[in-house]
Amino acid sequence: DKRFDVNMDGTVTLKRPLTLHEAYEVFSVHAWDANGKKHTIESPLNHPPLAFARSSAGLKRAKRAKRGWVIPPFHVPENSRGSFPMKLVQIKSDFAKETEMVYSITGEGADQDPKGIFTVERLSGNLFVTQPLDREKKASYRVRSFKASIAESPMEILINVIDQNDNKPVFTQYPFNGHVHEAAGKGTCIFMTVTATDADDPETYNGIVNYAIVSQEPPFPKSNMFDINILSGTIRVREPDMDREQWPRYTLLIVAADMEGKGSSTTGTAVITITDSNDNPPQFEQTSHVVSVPENKVGHVVAKLAVSDGDEVGSPAWSTKYRIISGDKGGFFNVSTGPSQLEGIITTVKPLDFEKTKQYVLSVIVENDDPFISSFPTSTATVTVNVEYVKEPPKVKVISKPKDSTVDTELVTYTATDDSYFLFVFFSVHCIFDKNKPLQSGFVGTMMLIINFFFCSFVLLKTVQLTAFYCKIT
Repeated sequence: DKRFDVNMDGTVTLKRPLTLHEAYEVFSVHAWDANGKKHTIESPLNHPPLAFARSSAGLKRAKRAKRGWVIPPFHVPENSRGSFPMKLVQIKSDFAKETEMVYSITGEGADQDPKGIFTVERLSGNLFVTQPLDREKKASYRVRSFKASIAESPMEILINVIDQNDNKPVFTQYPFNGHVHEAAGKGTCIFMTVTATDADDPETYNGIVNYAIVSQEPPFPKSNMFDINILSGTIRVREPDMDREQWPRYTLLIVAADMEGKGSSTTGTAVITITDSNDNPPQFEQTSHVVSVPENKVGHVVAKLAVSDGDEVGSPAWSTKYRIISGDKGGFFNVSTGPSQLEGIITTVKPLDFEKTKQYVLSVIVENDDPFISSFPTSTATVTVNVEYVKEPPKVKVISKPKDSTVDTELVTYTATDDSYFLFVFFSVHCIFDKNKPLQSGFVGTMMLIINFFFCSFVLLKTVQLTAFYCKIT
């Protein structure tokens, strides 16, 4: 009998509240001796009548009326099948042997809503329940019993309804939705919780819900990727190695049951979405590039470096960013992310000078906006930039001399080399007049080369009348 427990010394105790529907109960206790012989004894358990306490002689009646008499509560199981009316207990006064008593009750379930649930026999004091009780509607009743024959304080009776397991758990939502990173390791902190409620008494096993995972779909890479706390319903990762690219979502079938998981049960589902972690580093589709770029151009597109990434499109683990890690000490280049998010675009931000640097070798790496979940090798591309020579026009120098300068007056001296290809330098000289101020008289003759190809001086051979005189080396 699960209602009782017996200790090694033979003491019998109750494991839960006991209701004696017939005012008594008989139970058997078994013992075995050293030879294995069984001995049994039957023990009766009686429920004495509820008695009004007799007042002490020195207690004033006014004070007795104020406080009344309170007895310990007794318990009635819900959902009893009867027959009804069913006797609960007998109310008895100490004066019953001396005077005929007339009993009545008032309060919840008697003459107050819900009315008529409890009645009392006027002369015997037997208290009856007239119908099955429902603990989920009302868990207790408080009534007061009066003795009409004498002026005695009323007795307060508390009737507690004993819970029966007549309700099964109900999940609070369907389905439950949660998400966890694919890189989450074993025992990762709780990422979602499922809950179910039970209308039965939460202080008993009838109303305490236990949880368990029945199945997992898909069952890969293992069939038990998650576990659930049996009491709280919290779910966490049990096995690592989740792969969003292969199994982006799991559906768990969960059972909630009372009576320590052995009673009434219901099933629900938990849908777990695996969110992307940066477990696929971006890779350059081509790791070596050779390009030519004209000198002196700023904003010129040097190269477009295409990459691929296996993570979720549009996620921070998929979008890319780039860095030049070597080969650009002067800061002539910049690399930015293209509109597709999967290419790096290198441009010039300063003019290149063929005469100073004819070639750059750039090393470019690609990364994601999200950090990698572990130490992955970074993809690197090498871009060789050859600077193209652009022939430049000769420089113009304005020479100012007095208009009355004499013949053989030295105008200017030039020393010239050409670093572009280290060629010999030849000179020719011509004069350009301001078209708006034509020459008035005289002429300009040729000017003589004095020393050699690398040094020349220009001499005015004949005085002319002019307001602007320019010499240009071509």
